[in-house]
Amino acid sequence: MSRLTLRAALPGAVLLTTLALAQAVPQVRFTPYVSGLRQITTLTHAGDGSGRLYATLQGGQVRVIEGGNVQAQPFLDLGSLTRAGGERGLLGLAFDPRYKTNRRLYVHYTDRNGDTVLARYTATADFRRADPNSARVLFTAKQPYANHNGGQLAFGPDGFLYLGLGDGGSGGDPQNNGQNLASPLGKVLRFDVRGDDAKPAPGNPFLGRPGANPNIWAYGLRNPWRFSFDRQTGDLVIADVGQNAFEEVNRQPRASKGGENYGWRVREGRTCFEPSSGCRTQGLTEPVLVYGRQEGQSITGGYVYRGQAIPTLKGQYVFADFASGTVWAARMTDATWSKVTLGKVDNPSTFGEDEAGELYVAEYGSGRVLKLGR
Repeated sequence: MSRLTLRAALPGAVLLTTLALAQAVPQVRFTPYVSGLRQITTLTHAGDGSGRLYATLQGGQVRVIEGGNVQAQPFLDLGSLTRAGGERGLLGLAFDPRYKTNRRLYVHYTDRNGDTVLARYTATADFRRADPNSARVLFTAKQPYANHNGGQLAFGPDGFLYLGLGDGGSGGDPQNNGQNLASPLGKVLRFDVRGDDAKPAPGNPFLGRPGANPNIWAYGLRNPWRFSFDRQTGDLVIADVGQNAFEEVNRQPRASKGGENYGWRVREGRTCFEPSSGCRTQGLTEPVLVYGRQEGQSITGGYVYRGQAIPTLKGQYVFADFASGTVWAARMTDATWSKVTLGKVDNPSTFGEDEAGELYVAEYGSGRVLKLGR
């Protein structure tokens, strides 16, 4: 029965409809979990059954959270290798799916010249720290400007390593990197890291195309600071930070063969950017969710909730805005998603999942990690 039919058929249906809508908003509490972590950029787990969380700090440290406490000794310190500040620093961390046996982990940082580095480290035999002497640089990219370095590093359900890079910075993508298949900037890249090096993953959509970067998986992105894979469906959800007017969320189904063009700089959100009118739409993948400057100005992507603590949140995409602090949940229906407000936190810089699928959010300014619960 539609909402209009219900309203016509039942006395007091307006009240019933209002109650139903209120009940559809998950009740979520943001409970302080740990504090004292300066400028958190990543929260993740190793998938090794230890229950530990790992936080990357923009200045270069990887810190361990165990049993609700921050361990005194850093897991890894890259402070001497990066020039942190603004949108530079240690930006991403991912643990190999076979971490329990190969002890490999991967980091994404900007080096002292401001360029992108993807490097591999190996944990010590007791898994208490990463061996700083085990570093192997796997991939680098020149960055023309100091902003839009992207950030996210994550393994997909296919076992390959995905890296999100921004368009190279400045404003308006002056080099048109987002649409340039020769450049790794403004892209999600996909690597095969099962050997000693990082190679283009088999099946990458532009592998073998003359002039194209073979690592590209998806393109047309401005600054994909955070993306994630739905642990149940395998779908890829990319939150792309906007330019002047819109923030957007893009979804790539698990069955995708890659090659999606998400539109930047041709479009920002669902509107023309360059040119400002009459831009092409053919071949561009529409975002599933867009919001404007009245609600925020820097999206922080999160995760599709698959935990147990908040049953009413299951299957919804949880994300936030860094500037406004608003945290939303989006129902993933059809091609356009609708969102509801869960609450507000201070400068949410990143979300993280633990091994059980419960969610955490980091406050960049306060140095706190909050756990989502009822």
